[in-house]
Amino acid sequence: MGRNTAHDDIAAALRDRLRAADQEIVPPAGLWERVSTPPTTAPARQPGQRRRAWYAAVSAAAIVAAVALIAVGAWWLERSGQSPPAVPAPAATLTVYNAETPCEPLRTMECALRLARDPYAPYASAANSAGKVWHGDRLAAICVIIDGTLVQDESGITSTRWYLVSTPEGTRGWLPGVRTRNTTDIRACTPNEARVR
Repeated sequence: MGRNTAHDDIAAALRDRLRAADQEIVPPAGLWERVSTPPTTAPARQPGQRRRAWYAAVSAAAIVAAVALIAVGAWWLERSGQSPPAVPAPAATLTVYNAETPCEPLRTMECALRLARDPYAPYASAANSAGKVWHGDRLAAICVIIDGTLVQDESGITSTRWYLVSTPEGTRGWLPGVRTRNTTDIRACTPNEARVR
């Protein structure tokens, strides 16, 4: 008896046993109906699926809250007029010039010149005053804009240049170009510096 014949006999005996076992298997009643019809309710989620869904919902809520917080913070800073960031050191010193010769030696209220809060608002507006200066005062010039409100002095000179300045006492405001006779180069204001104060 060869080796292949022994294997063939074993394989045949195994097939016979498997057929006999297969015939003894009886499927449970209603199995085919349960398998062939779709369930009426969704299958229960596994614990891992619930945890992942919960983490996804919490993450999404955290992202939405963070974006909302940033937006509200930016709006609040813009709205509340927080003090502007520190202004760089002055680039030059300007001397205040009053075109009315009788006022040049006087430091009276009638001879005072105004520093403006907003170089784009009407200069004469009572609400547009940051402080007062007089002829001959020396102011620290920080920067300049060239597109402010047009101002004309008493001698007829006009200008749209405005200088962001600081007085020795620390008052900061905008000096119209007609109120000085500047001969020094002063850097242009950054958009942040040019904002209304």
